[in-house]
Amino acid sequence: MITAQRVAVGFSLIAVAKVMSSVAGTSSSEPPGRCPSETRDAQPGSPQRLQRLVAVPGSDPSRVNDLLLLRPTEEPSRCGSDTEPAEDGSSNTHVVFFHGDIQNFHEEMALQPEGVQWLSWSLEQVALTLGRRFPSRHVWVVRASRMYLHKFSCYHNFVESNMFGAPEHSPDFGAFRHLRALLSHGMERAGLPHPLPPPGGADPIPSGFSLILVGFSKGCVVLNQMVYELAGARADPELSPFIDRISDIYWLDGGHPGGSETWVTDKQVLKELASSGVAIHTHVTPYEVCDPMRAWVGRENGRFIKILEELGACPSQKLHFEDEPPSIENHFRVIQEF
Repeated sequence: MITAQRVAVGFSLIAVAKVMSSVAGTSSSEPPGRCPSETRDAQPGSPQRLQRLVAVPGSDPSRVNDLLLLRPTEEPSRCGSDTEPAEDGSSNTHVVFFHGDIQNFHEEMALQPEGVQWLSWSLEQVALTLGRRFPSRHVWVVRASRMYLHKFSCYHNFVESNMFGAPEHSPDFGAFRHLRALLSHGMERAGLPHPLPPPGGADPIPSGFSLILVGFSKGCVVLNQMVYELAGARADPELSPFIDRISDIYWLDGGHPGGSETWVTDKQVLKELASSGVAIHTHVTPYEVCDPMRAWVGRENGRFIKILEELGACPSQKLHFEDEPPSIENHFRVIQEF
């Protein structure tokens, strides 16, 4: 994550900015209801089970995100058939990943000379990495809907944000509702069996559906917003069945350009998370939590863990690469190591 503060103070982040570049731009829409055979390959040479879904609508037509779907190993391809028998086991288990700054589709990153060295962290490569980490699950990578200066990921469909992607959290923005609608529309367009029914409908959550949420760097702002919304969402009869299917949430080296609220530290808000039954995991590196220019990040991470423990939760925590100098490379490597 690149902070706006550093840009403002003598643009001291210029060395980082030179190696952190990606292309923004909203892709053209595709008609709904497409089958996997109608969507183009995620990138040349990518496995057929890796599929890009462009401009998928969320909680309202003005909120759209591109999605990247990696199907589980040996999961058969379907085209929206309602006659196929239900698969048991892992057929309806999913991981959703929210990426950080610079990360984009492979060909977008390759257009930027400074971004070529970071192609190993493109969205396609991250999806494949997560597929190895969660081989029995569908992996969804949610592309940020805006990239300011071709660097700063902005998740303004999930949380109120400034141009650099720094969030303004509130309990009622609608991140859960947007995610649920994205998955419903994405599963339908990809032709997955037993997709989530449209929000607001009478159909229940499909049997066997479960969800893991993973945020990396800037992508953790989406997880934080969901924590702020959790009390209201659990009380909402339309959202609570969806919330109940979330088994784990992973924060991977969270960071954003604001001067606070990198981690949630409001005790009342965290009380809801602690009582939710969701397994909480934090994986950090010195790049974020040991930076003297952003000392609040490490302090807030410590408070996040301590408050949850005081509330009776048992969050797992790990500091990776503790004995190595802070680096962007190790910041990214936490995606492989968690």
